Amino acid sequence: QVQLVESGGGLVQPGGSLRLSCAASGRWISINYMGWYRQAPGKQRELVATITSGSRINYADSVKGRFTISNDDAKNTVSLQMNTLKREDTAVYFCKAGAVTRSYGGVSVDDYWGQGTQVTVSS
Repeated sequence: QVQLVESGGGLVQPGGSLRLSCAASGRWISINYMGWYRQAPGKQRELVATITSGSRINYADSVKGRFTISNDDAKNTVSLQMNTLKREDTAVYFCKAGAVTRSYGGVSVDDYWGQGTQVTVSS
């Protein structure tokens, strides 16, 4: 099983910056990707950015040029540097990981989620 713990959320003014971090712990064979999703009130959860074990990166169009995702394989962490924040970036941000773990009789490939961290952009 994989546990994900996010940190770094908070209140920031429009145009400001925040850095989110997510640490993975537990037991796994491999982590295929890690990333960030967000959910604003009344809206569906949406992809923000993901990074694969081969460092392949994908961003939502709405955050390209403003957000940067990075990972540290040695520390099993993924970070999201958010710059030039806008009010519409306000949401709960969730860390997600796709991992291969051992299960009865073989292996299992599953997605894991963190509890989420609130990001509020407001003046």
